[in-house]
Amino acid sequence: MSRIKKAALVTGGSGGIGGAVSRELAKAGYLTAIGYSHGRDRACAIADELKAQGFTAEAFRCDITDSGSIRQCLEDIDQKFGQIELLVNNAGIADIGLFTDLTDERLFEIMDTDLLGHLRLTKAVLPQMISRHQGQVINISSVWGEVGASCEVAYSAAKAGLIGFTKALAKECAPSGVRVNCVSCGLIDTPMNGELSADDLAAVVDEIPLGRMGTPDDAAAAVLFLADSASSYITGQVIRVDGAWL
Repeated sequence: MSRIKKAALVTGGSGGIGGAVSRELAKAGYLTAIGYSHGRDRACAIADELKAQGFTAEAFRCDITDSGSIRQCLEDIDQKFGQIELLVNNAGIADIGLFTDLTDERLFEIMDTDLLGHLRLTKAVLPQMISRHQGQVINISSVWGEVGASCEVAYSAAKAGLIGFTKALAKECAPSGVRVNCVSCGLIDTPMNGELSADDLAAVVDEIPLGRMGTPDDAAAAVLFLADSASSYITGQVIRVDGAWL
């Protein structure tokens, strides 16, 4: 990948996948904004780690459920790095349980974080990209957004919405030179899967033809491919990173 200095924002940058994506983008030469909502210490630690290696990264608070937080984050990034040329919508939360047991409050929180927040942030970033006739949005979804998962109904619905958002926005923005793609993750070894017991994880891994969980670096590699100019004719696509699980 070319080491042209461009600004990238990764939401949920303090998490497993977000941290891996932030590291790879910084190493590829991006001015990397590591977005966080609650994980400030982890985001700052990743930024410090990258700066110690000679790369450019900073942590920025970005609560995608709050328009004011988004506005302030984008202003701070613009002052520090310039306008964003790559947005990676990665922030997310999930619960495991029966849909009928889900409170309205938690339902709205999941949908706002896993879907509406990404739409809100993308809508705020897009005008700059469209005016420059250049930019990329990469959404991090899940295989459950493609096929659905029992006991993760709200999460599946939000991730399915993110896939639909990707395909529709790609068509709308292509004439303006802005590409929009999606990475659909299978079972990735992150803290989000920490609720699963060792036996449950082993049972799932048995169903994966490649015989292992994915790593955050596997997901980050897909993001890096989509961000590269070599994929300049790819837009509106969903790249599945799941070891042939589906």
